[in-house]
Amino acid sequence: MSQDHSPVVAGVVAAVVGFSSSFVVVLTGLAAVGATPAQAASGLLALCVAQALGMAWLAVRHRTPLSLAWSTPGAALLVSTGAVAGGWSAAVGAFLATAALIALTGLVPALGDLVARIPPSLARAMLAGVLLPICLEPVLGVAAAPLLVGPVVLAWLVGQRLFPRWAVPASLVVALVVVLVETAGEVALADATPALAWTTPTWSVPALVGIALPLYVVTMASQNVPGVAVMAGNGYRVPWRETMVVTGLGTALAAPLGGHAVNLAAITAAMVAGPEGGADRSQRWRGAAGAAVTYLVLAAAAAGLTALVTAAPDGVVQAAAGLALLGTLAVSLADALADPAERVAAVACLVVAASGVTVLGVGAAFWALLVGLLVRSVVPRAALSARAPGTSPTATSAPARSAGRHRSP
Repeated sequence: MSQDHSPVVAGVVAAVVGFSSSFVVVLTGLAAVGATPAQAASGLLALCVAQALGMAWLAVRHRTPLSLAWSTPGAALLVSTGAVAGGWSAAVGAFLATAALIALTGLVPALGDLVARIPPSLARAMLAGVLLPICLEPVLGVAAAPLLVGPVVLAWLVGQRLFPRWAVPASLVVALVVVLVETAGEVALADATPALAWTTPTWSVPALVGIALPLYVVTMASQNVPGVAVMAGNGYRVPWRETMVVTGLGTALAAPLGGHAVNLAAITAAMVAGPEGGADRSQRWRGAAGAAVTYLVLAAAAAGLTALVTAAPDGVVQAAAGLALLGTLAVSLADALADPAERVAAVACLVVAASGVTVLGVGAAFWALLVGLLVRSVVPRAALSARAPGTSPTATSAPARSAGRHRSP
């Protein structure tokens, strides 16, 4: 009887979809906080390798289709944050601090409990505010350069109608074609050679407060907690403590090479752990192993893709990144505004995050969370809730409870 290859196929597809749907966001985020093209390419390569190794370890060790990914919301956060005091090396130091916090979440239950106390509506609102300016880029791009950006948006629209899962990859392919046409002969072959670039980390208070803390919160709330919920929904238990240590270690190893954060996959996790991963649930772990191998192959393309993105005309790559994040924005807005009692604080948090302001060298995401907590403590939530009786709790509460149940060795 022939062996069922559907788990491996599902893993390959999940890796390709995950990579192609968000690598532009990662490159844009790393460049925004000061990375050169070579350092951004190194970061993308390092993230691919780190999450591949971590995924292979967890999948084979536990025979569980546990998928890892880079933090796409975290990369979007970097786009909105921009350069910080201390430059790129300070950003790398913040990535290392994030790695330590992720690992400690697995080792110190009290830290996980502290994160769980952050209102999910505010975490989602902060992310929505971070995403909003990026998601406006397709509109601005079409207005400024319709002949260049228009085909990218059209490919996304056609994809949403005919093949929704591949709509974002299709728009990115069209964007790269536009870049190739517009920059014919300008991208040197040498620029496509994979290479790692080491950065010795430094630390600054603005970088730690403005990057490390928001990056940790966004990664936990938008990747790790939903990732646990997706796995639980498909009947699998996540080894919480070990997974946090493994992803924290992966982030620490990738950080000096330019990687920002490794975490549990959320959306693509369902492609491996769900029915698409094969009829035999006991063999779906092979899908995660297949995804790991695929990411190692895709890592070789990091430098070439970075060279193309760097050479792109203004607006093309930004539009592709905005389209890639529209789905995340929609989910974040829905979760942030689901509970009437939390809406005022959530909207206050959202607008501060979307403002992009920098105060005392610290970016808007941190201040957005503080403002949200302040407004939440002042506004009488009971009165607001009474205006809409029968409303259910926020959509993120279930995943949060799921993560709590799985916080075991």
